[in-house]
Amino acid sequence: MRRLIKKAFNPIRIFLNDSRATGVILLCCTVISICLSNFPFSGETYKNLWHKEFLHTSFFIIPGSFSHWINDFLMAFFFLLAGMEIKRELITGELSSVKRAVLPFGAALGGMIVPACIFLLFNAGSSYAHGWGIPTATDIAFSLGVASLFGKKIPVGLKILLMALAIIDDLGAIIVIALFYGGQIRWIFLAISALLYVFLWVCNIRKVKFGFIQIVLSVLLWFCILNSGIEGSITGVLVAFALPINMLPKIEKAIHGYVNFFIIPSFALANTAILMPGNIIESLSSTISIGVIAGLVIGKPLGIFLFSRLMILFKIAHLPHNVTWKHLFGMGTLAGIGFTMSIFTTNLAFDMEISKDISKISILISMILSLAISWMYFKLIDIKIQVVPEKRVFKFPQKEFDTEVPVIA
Repeated sequence: MRRLIKKAFNPIRIFLNDSRATGVILLCCTVISICLSNFPFSGETYKNLWHKEFLHTSFFIIPGSFSHWINDFLMAFFFLLAGMEIKRELITGELSSVKRAVLPFGAALGGMIVPACIFLLFNAGSSYAHGWGIPTATDIAFSLGVASLFGKKIPVGLKILLMALAIIDDLGAIIVIALFYGGQIRWIFLAISALLYVFLWVCNIRKVKFGFIQIVLSVLLWFCILNSGIEGSITGVLVAFALPINMLPKIEKAIHGYVNFFIIPSFALANTAILMPGNIIESLSSTISIGVIAGLVIGKPLGIFLFSRLMILFKIAHLPHNVTWKHLFGMGTLAGIGFTMSIFTTNLAFDMEISKDISKISILISMILSLAISWMYFKLIDIKIQVVPEKRVFKFPQKEFDTEVPVIA
């Protein structure tokens, strides 16, 4: 009986361990949420479920609805996971040296500046200009999940570059949110936050065993940052940077499943409860929509490609092994998938629900367009992967073996 149950759940286990699982679940949650929001008999009830305030205080800021708890508190765990990934890459991974980091840093910078400029091209001087940060983000889960669908069309070097770029992109988005999308600063809470953060680092430096003290300090840090007027969820990144490097794998393992299969899907359900306008064509012709779609679908690949080209032209960086310019441009189209962070920024950029809805619809359309363009691009371009011999000498004590090793060119 136990064996039969194990076999029955085996396909589910295989799916959850697949790198594409998070993207598929996100997409399903988005479709479900949009459908429930627009059914006549469930739309209002469904939106109220997420947005109705059930908690309010006069002095302290506390999340008052389910959507606020998800965006302000639970998403801190998403940023904690992203922050640990950034820290590991900075210390031991692809970003651990200037030589390795310069190309993804430059590409990510181009992938943020050009989309922001395109958005401002259509919205400068209007009340929507504050939304310039929306098309600057790349969704790690979706972009890497889609990349895995193309098999040998995408070499390992390109996947590593895409991951590094998406990680830096997340860091850039976090900085943008902290600097430009916070509320009015309450300096007393900001000062307490700084003091708490120093205590966290002291625990790290003095090698205090991770446990109750760090957890309490982290929760207090989140509360003070939220009340200081800065976006509370970015506390996750600060905590990640203050953690000892040897604790990262253990904490990642503990929260990875909850983040990918509970927190991010909950975020998608709560933030895509969008009422589709009856005049959707007219809504998509608004400057918000044009700025978001053009920024993500055109600006992302253009900015990544141009900045990378310039860095390599001036010999500041070089392309990874087996990666061609055709590959790099295709990676830029994948980076146009900006789902999670773009929606997160939308909630902070606009006050009016209609503006938020138009922006979110545009983000979803951009995601579909970027997926379609990436799929057609990698299916149609003629990128030949050849196996050529490379002569390598493997040295062992008192012996040398001269061998031919096949390497993908």
